[in-house]
Amino acid sequence: MAEAREKETTKTAVKPVAKAAATKAAAEVKEAAKEVKETVKEVPAKAAAATKTVAKKAAAKKPAAAKKAPVKKAAAAKKTPAKKEALKAVVNLQFAGKSYTDDDLLKIAKDVWKYDLGNKAADFKSVELYVKPEESRAYYVINGEVTGSFAI
Repeated sequence: MAEAREKETTKTAVKPVAKAAATKAAAEVKEAAKEVKETVKEVPAKAAAATKTVAKKAAAKKPAAAKKAPVKKAAAAKKTPAKKEALKAVVNLQFAGKSYTDDDLLKIAKDVWKYDLGNKAADFKSVELYVKPEESRAYYVINGEVTGSFAI
């Protein structure tokens, strides 16, 4: 019986100690969580301060770089040779008593884009033209998307 009493006493003594240890551990975990939250809040503020410092340093260096740039440009301008004139080519397509230049075909394609398709002239960025004289037609791809043809 003495052993039974000793076991009961041990059980009842262990429970409060275990509860105290669990409570202490829970408090430590909560404290650690608070510290992590505070650190997380401080990181963006520190990052913003560091960004401002870097920006100020960069701004302080820019005027010095700007002063040096004009000197280099003047030296470079003297060394560059005169530009050659671009070659001007005109393509004439003649068939069945008709004659079209590349500019004529481009103008017709722009007119189709604007008047027939109802788009703005400013939206006309690029065109690919395929001329088939045997069909008296020119096929187009405008802006890489819109396809069609017109009679020539």
